[in-house]
Amino acid sequence: MNIFDIIGPVMIGPSSSHTAGAVRLGRVANKLIDNRPLKRVEITLSGSFAQTYKGHGTDRALMAGIMGYHSYSPEIRDALDIARSRGIDYAFSKENIKGAHPNTARIRYYIADGAEGTVEGASVGGGNILVSRIDGMEVRFTGENHTIIVMHRDKPGVIASVTQMMHFEYADLNISSFSLSREAKGGNAIMTIEVDSQPPEDLMAKIRKIGHVTNAILVRRL
Repeated sequence: MNIFDIIGPVMIGPSSSHTAGAVRLGRVANKLIDNRPLKRVEITLSGSFAQTYKGHGTDRALMAGIMGYHSYSPEIRDALDIARSRGIDYAFSKENIKGAHPNTARIRYYIADGAEGTVEGASVGGGNILVSRIDGMEVRFTGENHTIIVMHRDKPGVIASVTQMMHFEYADLNISSFSLSREAKGGNAIMTIEVDSQPPEDLMAKIRKIGHVTNAILVRRL
C-alpha cells in the first residue's frame, strides 16, 4: 500500500479515476513517444470513461498526460487547446472493448516521421493504472515501478542477452518482475522488465545495441 491508497494523488480535476488515472495513462504513451514530434492521437474510450469523459475532464487529462504533464499540472484544464496550439490533431471515440475494465482507454499515436503505436490501459481507482497492451501485445504493469520496455524480434538468445548484460554490467539493479509477449513465434515481441531502482541513463542505449532489439524505452515510476 502507498500513500495514494490512503489519501489519493495530488491532482487537478474532480475524480482520481477519471482525471489522475487518465493523466498517468497518457504519460505512458508520452514515454513511448519519447520526445518525437507528435502528429495525431486517436483515443478510444470504453465503459464509464466513454459515458462521462467530458464532464470529468478525462479527455483533457489523457491529452495532458500524452503531452508529458502530471496529474497536478494546471495545464490539464487547457490541454486540448495546448494540443491544438502544438499542431497535434486528436479525436475521441467510444467503443465497448470486450472484457475491458470500465475505465479503459486505447491511445493510438502517430509520429511525424510516420511511426505509430498504441497503448491500452485502465484507471483502476485512486489514480492507479494498469497497462494491458502495447502495440496490440499483452503486457501488465502499473507504473508504480521503473519499467523497461524492450521491443524486439522473437529470436533465440535475445532475452538472455538483455538480462545477462543487465546482470554483469549493472549488478545493483534488481529485477522485480519480468514478462514476455509476442505476436507469433519469430515475430515482434515485447519484454517488460520492472526494476526496484532507477536504471542508469546509459542502460537503454546499451540494450538497443543488442541484436534483434528494435527499441528500448524506460517508463520511470509515475
